[in-house]
Amino acid sequence: MALFQDTLLENLPYLRAYARRLSRDRAMADDLVQETAFRALCNVDKFMPGTNMKAWLSAILRNQFYDELRSRSRIAAYAAIPHPTGQAGEQESLLELRDFEQEFAMLPAVQREALSLVGASGFSYEEAATIAGCPPGTIKSRVCRARSTLERRLRDETPAQSLAPIPGVAEFQIAA
Repeated sequence: MALFQDTLLENLPYLRAYARRLSRDRAMADDLVQETAFRALCNVDKFMPGTNMKAWLSAILRNQFYDELRSRSRIAAYAAIPHPTGQAGEQESLLELRDFEQEFAMLPAVQREALSLVGASGFSYEEAATIAGCPPGTIKSRVCRARSTLERRLRDETPAQSLAPIPGVAEFQIAA
């Protein structure tokens, strides 16, 4: 292990120069060298004695550099996506979305599945029926009920069924 560490220390100036050439940024080069040394020490058991350690370390550094570039490109792509900024009117739409998600979660599972397949995923009724393993008419019915229920709940309308008398329960009228 001591020989490995000594060889690693001897290669640090080369790694730093290589990292500077790759990244063209001093801070990033220092980070790359540090990460390369860390990975080399963590994977000392994978190094085959008698092989070229400089080449092995260079491969680790190069892979780390490209991993870093890929990570930065994902971060840059994410940063380019417009995010809600809290401007006037946007808070209301975020609240409406939250309300929709809550009401959607309260739907029966078969209605959520049907509405997700047809509404969100864009499948035809026939394709959704094949996926759900039921007739297309059943999917149409589930989607219709789900949409009606969501519309009613989001408008704070009381469902007509809840106003109907419950069978077997006596109705009481208050005399005026």
